[in-house]
Amino acid sequence: MLKKRIVTYILLMVFTVKSSYSQCAMCKAVVESGDESMAEGVNNGISYLMVFPYLLVGGLFYTLYIYNKKQIKI
Repeated sequence: MLKKRIVTYILLMVFTVKSSYSQCAMCKAVVESGDESMAEGVNNGISYLMVFPYLLVGGLFYTLYIYNKKQIKI
């Protein structure tokens, strides 16, 4: 019963989307000013910052995979 409730709670958390349109005042002012090169720089910065969490999580899973693979061979 508890396991079923936990799985339901996790599924609800994964499939529930909360939209957020927040942006700092400076970023919004730069993008709205119409300067195309500055807006492109903001977009590149966001992409750059977005990559690192995925790399960290990927590295963690890879480390766990290698660790578990070594444990099975012994």
